[in-house]
Amino acid sequence: MFDIRPVSHARDAAIQHAIDTKTKPLGALGAIETLAAQIARIQDTLTPRLDRCRLIIFAGDHGIAAEGVSAYPQEVTRQMLNNFLAGGAAANIFARVNGVDLHVVDAGVAGATIQVPGLTSRRIAAGTRNSAVEAAMTSEQCETALGSGREIGQNITAEVVAFGEMGIANTSSASLIVHKLTGVELDVLIGCGTGLDAAGLARKRAVLACAAARTPARLDTCEALREYGGFEVVMMVGAFIGAAQAGAVVLVDGFIASVAALAAVELAPPLRDYLIFAHRSAEPGHRVVLESLSARPVLDLEMRLGEGTGALLAWPILKCAAAMLSDMATFETAGISGAGE
Repeated sequence: MFDIRPVSHARDAAIQHAIDTKTKPLGALGAIETLAAQIARIQDTLTPRLDRCRLIIFAGDHGIAAEGVSAYPQEVTRQMLNNFLAGGAAANIFARVNGVDLHVVDAGVAGATIQVPGLTSRRIAAGTRNSAVEAAMTSEQCETALGSGREIGQNITAEVVAFGEMGIANTSSASLIVHKLTGVELDVLIGCGTGLDAAGLARKRAVLACAAARTPARLDTCEALREYGGFEVVMMVGAFIGAAQAGAVVLVDGFIASVAALAAVELAPPLRDYLIFAHRSAEPGHRVVLESLSARPVLDLEMRLGEGTGALLAWPILKCAAAMLSDMATFETAGISGAGE
């Protein structure tokens, strides 16, 4: 459905030799060596460079929020979007500290159109419909969101791109998508999201069970996105595909981003080799998605914020991995005999 250049493995032996002959014991840098090899394969070089990272945050609202599945009211999506633009969110702070270029996209926030300097509008509608009772979006809206995201991803010029999200009730959307794509029991996937108490979690489980019962047990990717996705989630699916088509290293954030990545890999399997998973979040469904993608995340900090914050924290580690392979001396160039112990 979407053409992505498969990552080349032609240099694998040379990459491994380059890593193994650095001035360190074999395997001493652990997962850093694995990251370095993946980055080298994506860039098809023995001297990879990661100088720039861009984070794009997609914001959108979900009609299912009306069912009380979140600890926060829907208007928080718009308020947080403005907070991103004002530079006050955790993502802004982490981005500034790590020199990451941050952009915000309105994929479909509820209420009137937002016209603020610095905001990119790819607005599909003022939020999706309530997926507890009907499909979240039309086929045309789903295709438009995918296309918009793909275009955004294709226009990335940084070597690394990360995608974040903001949308009240999007953990509900993500859980339903995973359930329909994998067949994993819904209760295993549902977590507290932004901080539900026990009663709120019970309500969320009941609402999502009713939403899931509307459709067949398993859905193909496009149908799962149309029935249960958010505009920000679907746009992120397209952005993952577009970024890989542009040859970027794609740094995947937490639960919502990983669900978008799962859907994107279903649509374009070669994408998987471009993905580096930043962290394992505290959302139970995230562990299921990571296992489905055979993904080993870089970090595990018990986070569940979204916004691309986990990706921002992993970015310096990726830079170090690439620099290790490109700049670290070998035993030969350093004049050191033996391989160490």
